[in-house]
Amino acid sequence: MKTQCKVSGMPPSRWHRQHVGAIVLPIAILAAAAAGCRGGKSEDPPFHLIPDMQWQDHRLPQSESPKHADGSLVFEDNRSNRLPDPHTVARGRSRTRTDDSFLKADDARYRGVDTAGQPVKRVPFEVTKALVDRGHERFNIYCSPCHDKTASGHGLVQQHSGGAFDNLPDLTQEKRLLEAPDGELFQTITNGKGRMPSYAAQVPEEDRWAIITWVRVLQQSQHATKGDAQGNAIEPQESETK
Repeated sequence: MKTQCKVSGMPPSRWHRQHVGAIVLPIAILAAAAAGCRGGKSEDPPFHLIPDMQWQDHRLPQSESPKHADGSLVFEDNRSNRLPDPHTVARGRSRTRTDDSFLKADDARYRGVDTAGQPVKRVPFEVTKALVDRGHERFNIYCSPCHDKTASGHGLVQQHSGGAFDNLPDLTQEKRLLEAPDGELFQTITNGKGRMPSYAAQVPEEDRWAIITWVRVLQQSQHATKGDAQGNAIEPQESETK
Protein backbone atom coordinates (compact mmCIF):
# COMPACT_ATOMS: atom_id res chain seq x y z
CA MET A 1 0.00 0.00 0.00
CA LYS A 2 1.39 3.48 -0.95
CA THR A 3 2.02 5.98 1.80
CA GLN A 4 -0.27 9.00 1.66
CA CYS A 5 0.63 12.57 2.72
CA LYS A 6 -0.93 13.18 6.09
CA VAL A 7 -1.93 16.76 5.14
CA SER A 8 -3.30 16.42 1.60
CA GLY A 9 -3.84 12.73 1.34
CA MET A 10 -1.79 12.51 -1.93
CA PRO A 11 1.44 10.48 -2.46
CA PRO A 12 4.58 12.26 -1.15
CA SER A 13 6.31 12.35 -4.55
CA ARG A 14 3.37 14.09 -6.20
CA TRP A 15 2.96 16.56 -3.32
CA HIS A 16 6.70 17.32 -3.38
CA ARG A 17 6.70 18.04 -7.14
CA GLN A 18 3.75 20.42 -6.92
CA HIS A 19 5.02 22.47 -3.99
CA VAL A 20 8.69 22.61 -4.99
CA GLY A 21 7.69 23.70 -8.47
CA ALA A 22 5.52 26.46 -7.02
CA ILE A 23 8.54 27.78 -5.09
CA VAL A 24 11.34 27.29 -7.62
CA LEU A 25 9.53 28.67 -10.68
CA PRO A 26 8.97 32.24 -9.32
CA ILE A 27 12.57 32.35 -8.09
CA ALA A 28 13.86 31.33 -11.52
CA ILE A 29 11.70 33.97 -13.23
CA LEU A 30 12.94 36.72 -10.89
CA ALA A 31 16.57 35.65 -11.35
CA ALA A 32 16.21 35.71 -15.12
CA ALA A 33 14.59 39.13 -15.04
CA ALA A 34 17.34 40.51 -12.80
CA ALA A 35 20.05 39.07 -15.05
CA GLY A 36 18.38 40.55 -18.12
CA CYS A 37 18.51 44.04 -16.60
CA ARG A 38 22.28 43.99 -16.12
CA GLY A 39 24.00 46.34 -18.52
CA GLY A 40 20.71 47.83 -19.66
CA LYS A 41 20.40 51.55 -20.36
CA SER A 42 17.68 53.84 -19.13
CA GLU A 43 17.10 57.58 -19.02
CA ASP A 44 15.31 57.23 -15.69
CA PRO A 45 17.32 57.77 -12.49
CA PRO A 46 18.29 54.58 -10.65
CA PHE A 47 15.98 53.34 -7.91
CA HIS A 48 17.65 53.11 -4.51
CA LEU A 49 16.05 50.77 -2.02
CA ILE A 50 18.42 51.92 0.73
CA PRO A 51 19.66 55.43 -0.07
CA ASP A 52 21.84 55.67 3.06
CA MET A 53 23.40 59.19 2.98
CA GLN A 54 23.39 59.70 -0.80
CA TRP A 55 20.53 62.18 -0.76
CA GLN A 56 21.54 64.37 2.16
CA ASP A 57 21.27 68.16 1.81
CA HIS A 58 24.53 69.82 0.84
CA ARG A 59 25.87 73.03 -0.68
CA LEU A 60 28.39 73.52 -3.46
CA PRO A 61 31.75 75.13 -2.53
CA GLN A 62 31.74 78.93 -2.53
CA SER A 63 27.94 79.04 -2.80
CA GLU A 64 25.58 81.25 -0.81
CA SER A 65 23.99 80.31 2.46
CA PRO A 66 20.77 78.28 2.32
CA LYS A 67 17.59 79.99 3.51
CA HIS A 68 14.82 79.16 5.92
CA ALA A 69 11.22 78.84 4.78
CA ASP A 70 10.61 82.49 5.66
CA GLY A 71 13.51 83.62 3.44
CA SER A 72 15.98 84.41 6.22
CA LEU A 73 19.55 83.16 5.92
CA VAL A 74 20.67 80.06 7.75
CA PHE A 75 24.16 81.61 8.12
CA GLU A 76 24.26 85.33 8.77
CA ASP A 77 27.45 85.88 6.73
CA ASN A 78 25.68 84.36 3.66
CA ARG A 79 28.45 81.80 3.12
CA SER A 80 27.75 78.10 2.81
CA ASN A 81 31.38 77.23 3.60
CA ARG A 82 31.85 76.92 7.34
CA LEU A 83 34.96 76.79 9.48
CA PRO A 84 35.68 73.41 11.11
CA ASP A 85 34.23 72.95 14.56
CA PRO A 86 36.64 73.40 17.48
CA HIS A 87 38.88 70.36 18.10
CA THR A 88 38.15 68.91 14.67
CA VAL A 89 40.74 66.24 13.83
CA ALA A 90 42.03 65.90 10.26
CA ARG A 91 41.16 62.63 8.58
CA GLY A 92 43.88 60.04 9.09
CA ARG A 93 45.37 61.87 12.07
CA SER A 94 45.29 61.09 15.74
CA ARG A 95 44.13 63.47 18.44
CA THR A 96 46.86 62.13 20.70
CA ARG A 97 49.73 63.30 18.45
CA THR A 98 51.31 66.59 19.40
CA ASP A 99 54.42 66.72 17.17
CA ASP A 100 54.91 69.25 14.38
CA SER A 101 53.80 66.79 11.68
CA PHE A 102 50.30 66.50 13.21
CA LEU A 103 48.57 68.57 10.50
CA LYS A 104 51.62 69.18 8.27
CA ALA A 105 51.15 72.90 8.83
CA ASP A 106 54.80 73.73 8.13
CA ASP A 107 54.74 74.84 4.48
CA ALA A 108 58.52 74.88 4.17
CA ARG A 109 58.93 71.31 5.40
CA TYR A 110 55.90 69.70 3.78
CA ARG A 111 55.41 71.78 0.63
CA GLY A 112 58.82 73.30 0.01
CA VAL A 113 57.67 76.93 0.00
CA ASP A 114 58.18 79.94 2.26
CA THR A 115 55.53 82.26 3.67
CA ALA A 116 55.36 84.09 0.32
CA GLY A 117 54.71 80.85 -1.56
CA GLN A 118 58.19 80.80 -3.15
CA PRO A 119 60.44 77.69 -3.14
CA VAL A 120 62.75 77.64 -0.15
CA LYS A 121 66.44 78.00 -1.00
CA ARG A 122 67.74 75.24 1.25
CA VAL A 123 66.51 72.22 3.18
CA PRO A 124 64.42 73.76 6.01
CA PHE A 125 66.00 71.73 8.82
CA GLU A 126 69.41 70.49 9.94
CA VAL A 127 71.21 68.29 7.45
CA THR A 128 72.93 65.37 9.16
CA LYS A 129 75.07 62.51 7.88
CA ALA A 130 72.17 60.15 8.57
CA LEU A 131 69.93 62.27 6.32
CA VAL A 132 72.52 62.24 3.51
CA ASP A 133 72.97 58.48 3.85
CA ARG A 134 69.22 58.03 3.69
CA GLY A 135 69.11 60.22 0.59
CA HIS A 136 71.83 58.09 -1.03
CA GLU A 137 69.79 54.95 -0.42
CA ARG A 138 66.47 56.45 -1.60
CA PHE A 139 68.09 58.02 -4.68
CA ASN A 140 69.47 54.65 -5.77
CA ILE A 141 66.04 53.06 -5.35
CA TYR A 142 63.72 55.63 -6.91
CA CYS A 143 65.87 57.96 -9.02
CA SER A 144 68.74 55.92 -10.46
CA PRO A 145 66.57 53.87 -12.88
CA CYS A 146 66.22 57.05 -14.97
CA HIS A 147 69.03 59.32 -13.77
CA ASP A 148 71.57 56.54 -12.98
CA LYS A 149 73.50 56.48 -9.73
CA THR A 150 75.70 59.41 -10.75
CA ALA A 151 72.68 61.55 -11.78
CA SER A 152 74.00 61.80 -15.35
CA GLY A 153 70.61 60.96 -16.91
CA HIS A 154 71.80 57.69 -18.48
CA GLY A 155 69.96 55.17 -16.32
CA LEU A 156 68.60 51.82 -17.45
CA VAL A 157 65.22 53.32 -18.34
CA GLN A 158 66.88 55.77 -20.70
CA GLN A 159 69.08 53.04 -22.21
CA HIS A 160 66.18 50.71 -22.97
CA SER A 161 63.37 53.18 -23.76
CA GLY A 162 63.88 53.22 -27.49
CA GLY A 163 64.37 56.98 -27.47
CA ALA A 164 61.32 57.81 -25.34
CA PHE A 165 63.54 58.95 -22.47
CA ASP A 166 66.45 60.44 -24.37
CA ASN A 167 67.90 63.79 -23.35
CA LEU A 168 67.20 63.41 -19.65
CA PRO A 169 68.92 66.25 -17.77
CA ASP A 170 72.27 65.70 -16.14
CA LEU A 171 71.57 66.79 -12.57
CA THR A 172 75.25 67.45 -11.94
CA GLN A 173 76.00 69.60 -15.01
CA GLU A 174 72.92 71.56 -16.04
CA LYS A 175 73.29 75.11 -14.77
CA ARG A 176 69.56 75.57 -14.17
CA LEU A 177 69.52 72.62 -11.78
CA LEU A 178 72.75 73.61 -10.08
CA GLU A 179 71.23 77.01 -9.26
CA ALA A 180 67.67 75.82 -8.54
CA PRO A 181 66.50 76.24 -4.93
CA ASP A 182 66.00 73.07 -2.94
CA GLY A 183 62.28 73.82 -2.69
CA GLU A 184 61.96 73.63 -6.49
CA LEU A 185 63.53 70.17 -6.53
CA PHE A 186 61.20 69.16 -3.69
CA GLN A 187 58.17 70.27 -5.69
CA THR A 188 59.39 68.39 -8.76
CA ILE A 189 59.60 65.17 -6.75
CA THR A 190 56.18 65.90 -5.23
CA ASN A 191 54.26 66.92 -8.35
CA GLY A 192 56.32 65.56 -11.23
CA LYS A 193 57.48 67.54 -14.25
CA GLY A 194 57.58 66.77 -17.97
CA ARG A 195 58.15 63.03 -18.40
CA MET A 196 58.78 62.56 -14.70
CA PRO A 197 55.69 61.48 -12.73
CA SER A 198 54.91 62.46 -9.17
CA TYR A 199 56.68 60.41 -6.52
CA ALA A 200 54.59 61.75 -3.64
CA ALA A 201 52.98 58.34 -3.08
CA GLN A 202 56.29 56.48 -2.95
CA VAL A 203 58.57 59.00 -1.26
CA PRO A 204 57.45 60.77 1.97
CA GLU A 205 58.41 64.39 2.57
CA GLU A 206 61.40 63.59 4.81
CA ASP A 207 62.87 61.29 2.18
CA ARG A 208 62.37 63.89 -0.57
CA TRP A 209 64.61 66.28 1.34
CA ALA A 210 67.06 63.46 1.93
CA ILE A 211 67.23 62.77 -1.81
CA ILE A 212 67.85 66.45 -2.47
CA THR A 213 70.81 66.47 -0.06
CA TRP A 214 72.31 63.54 -1.97
CA VAL A 215 71.76 65.30 -5.30
CA ARG A 216 73.71 68.26 -3.89
CA VAL A 217 76.50 65.87 -2.86
CA LEU A 218 76.67 64.50 -6.41
CA GLN A 219 76.71 68.02 -7.84
CA GLN A 220 79.46 69.10 -5.49
CA SER A 221 81.52 66.03 -6.38
CA GLN A 222 81.58 67.15 -10.02
CA HIS A 223 82.43 70.79 -9.34
CA ALA A 224 84.64 70.65 -6.26
CA THR A 225 87.87 72.60 -6.20
CA LYS A 226 91.12 71.92 -4.42
CA GLY A 227 90.13 74.51 -1.85
CA ASP A 228 86.97 72.56 -1.02
CA ALA A 229 89.12 69.68 0.14
CA GLN A 230 91.21 71.75 2.54
CA GLY A 231 90.75 70.64 6.08
CA ASN A 232 89.45 67.25 4.95
CA ALA A 233 92.70 65.83 3.65
CA ILE A 234 93.80 62.46 4.98
CA GLU A 235 97.40 62.43 6.05
CA PRO A 236 99.42 59.59 4.49
CA GLN A 237 100.47 56.98 6.94
CA GLU A 238 103.78 55.21 7.01
CA SER A 239 103.75 51.63 5.84
CA GLU A 240 103.89 49.06 8.59
CA THR A 241 106.20 46.92 6.47
CA LYS A 242 109.71 48.07 5.80
